[in-house]
Order: sequence, then structure tokens, then C-alpha cells
Amino acid sequence: MADDKKQTTKKADAAKAKGEKAEAKKAAKKDDAKASKTDSKKPAAKKESKAKKGAKGKDAEKAPAKGKEKTSTKKASRAKKEPAKKAVPKAPAAAPVVKASARYVRIAPRKARLIADQVRGMHIESARALLQFSPRGAAHPIHKLINSAAANAENNHDLIGDEMRIASITVDEGPTLRRFRPRAMGRATPINKRTSHIRVALTPVED
Repeated sequence: MADDKKQTTKKADAAKAKGEKAEAKKAAKKDDAKASKTDSKKPAAKKESKAKKGAKGKDAEKAPAKGKEKTSTKKASRAKKEPAKKAVPKAPAAAPVVKASARYVRIAPRKARLIADQVRGMHIESARALLQFSPRGAAHPIHKLINSAAANAENNHDLIGDEMRIASITVDEGPTLRRFRPRAMGRATPINKRTSHIRVALTPVED
């Protein structure tokens, strides 16, 4: 009986040893398979990354080319849209304007404007004739001012003074001189002595 037990235990130990060896072989095969798979995956990933980088480089190279094409097309479209500039005809030369002014004239602007309205736009000869025979006090300073403007036209602009027209004449209010007059029972009444600024502009008469 003892011999039988020993033989069975030996057989069991041998079977166990064989099973352990087989399991070890299987584990080694699995490890080898895993290692080969990882090795095969790594170069593929590297290849994919390289391919992606190459594609990006190609896109980067293509992008500036597209930008250049767009700019060239824009320039061409602008050149087509912009028509040839036509020669602009020169405007006729404006008529010269001769000016003269009289400041602090001792006459009220309201009285001077009555004469200025009569003379505005007239030929210089007819304006002189009107002012020479006008009974109003403002006619004398305005007559002198028109003669001064005609002299400016002759001396400064080489124009003929007798062939001018009164383009504009304006009368502005100047400072007022305030005076007082004594009256009855110790009172005083104000006197306002008004002044005027008169401006005249002459232009040559159009033929």
C-alpha cells in the first residue's frame, strides 16, 4: 500500500511540473506576441504623424499661393473697375475783385445804407453821377470810397478804373460815441453819435 501511494504522488508531482512548464511557455508566447504588436504599432503611429506633418507643410505651402492668387485677382478687378480718368476742362479764370474800406465814418449806418442800396450793382460812372447830385449826407463819403477803389484797381491790378462795376457794398455799425446834453431842472439827456464801417468791392464789366 505504501508503495502505491508513493507512485501516485510521484505521478501527480510530474503532472504538476508539466502543467507549470506549459503555463510558463504560454505566458512567454503571450508576452512575445504583445511585444511584437506594440513594436508594429509604434512605427505606424510615427508614419501617421509624419504623414500629418507633411500634409500640414503642403497646406502651408499652398496657403500663401492662394493668398497671392487672391491679391492678384483683386488687383485685376480693381484695374478693370477703375476707368481711365478723363481730362477735366479748366474752369475759366474768376474775375478779379478790387476792395476798399472806410472805417469809423461819422454817419449813422441806417442813413448810409439808404445810399448803399441805391448804388449796389451799378456801373461806376452812373454811380458817381448819382452820388454827386444826391442831397443825403452819406453820399459824400461813399463817393470818395468808390473813387479809392477805382484807384486801387488801376494801380494794383492794372485795370481800367472807369470800366468797373460795384459788385458789393456793405455798411456795418461801428462804435457809438456817447455824449450828454444838459436840460431843464438839472437833468441830462444822452446823445449817441454813431459811426459806420463801409466796404466796397469792384469787378470789371463783362463785355
